Formats: sequence, structure tokens, C-alpha cells
Amino acid sequence: MKKKILIGVTLIALAVVVLFSVAIAADKEAGKTMIPAAKVDLNAASQKELEALPGVGSATAKKIISGRPYSSAADLSKAGIPAKTIEKITPLVSVGAIPAVAPAATKAAPSPKTPAVTATPAPATKGMVWVNKETKVFHREGDYWYGRTKKGEYMTEADALKAGYREAKTKTKKESK
Repeated sequence: MKKKILIGVTLIALAVVVLFSVAIAADKEAGKTMIPAAKVDLNAASQKELEALPGVGSATAKKIISGRPYSSAADLSKAGIPAKTIEKITPLVSVGAIPAVAPAATKAAPSPKTPAVTATPAPATKGMVWVNKETKVFHREGDYWYGRTKKGEYMTEADALKAGYREAKTKTKKESK
């Protein structure tokens, strides 16, 4: 008799656990497919608004914001957004007018949390090398690190050698073939 009661109680407890797990899974699935009420403007939406789109997390939202402005949803591929995600969100987004002045330009000063990003200057003439001032190494055009290091500048090879910089040991694409 005790065995029957114990088996009955165990079955009831198991059924309750299964029902709760199904309910929790359904709640999670409903949260994933939450669709915004209005279309989200790719050129004006905040990070939080973009994260509300299916398949868009914080990293993807940051990519979308940094790749602005867009002229169509297909332009998201240029920002590194996967095609599957673009396909999911295309019916949920719109592309508003491209602002004449970038929002960052209207601010008086950059926020102290984010450092100012400076663009790498283009080489003045063909044949210049990129000098990494930290490592005292210079890279030729075609090298992976050419123009990519944080602390560097373009100069002629003669000036780089004169200043005591040495050539990188990595081969350029042209030399390795």
C-alpha cells in the first residue's frame, strides 16, 4: 500500500515539474519572438530599440549603429550583419531619411566614457611604409598590419630606416606568391 502511494506522489510531482518546464519554455520562446509594434528606423533607432528585433543582440545593435547611414535594409550586410538576421528583420525595419549632420557632430564634446576615434591618415604617396612607433617596426603596403596599428604613422622607407625603425619580418601578399 505504501509503495502505491509513493509511486502516485512521485508521478504527480513529475507531472508538475514537466508542466512548469513547458510553461517556462513557452515564456522564453514568446520573449524571443517579440515583434515591435511599429517599424524600427535603422538610421535613427536607439540600441535598445534595435535589440528588440529578433536575432539582434547588443553586439549586432552596435554594428548596426556604427554602420549608419543606410539607404536600404540590404545595406546591413556591409556592417557585418548575417544574411539570415537581415532576412528576419527586413519586414520589421524601415530606412528613414539620412540625417544631414551626424548626431555625433552635434555634441559639444565626446563623452568621457568613449575615447575619440581618429581615422588613420591615408598615405601621402605610393611606396610609403607604415611605422609602428611602439614596436619600432615598419610595414610595407600589402602587409596585414599596414596602416592598422594604433600608434603609427606613414613615412618614406628612407626616413623610417634613418629614424632607427626596422622592417617587419612578415611577408607581404606580393612577396609570398
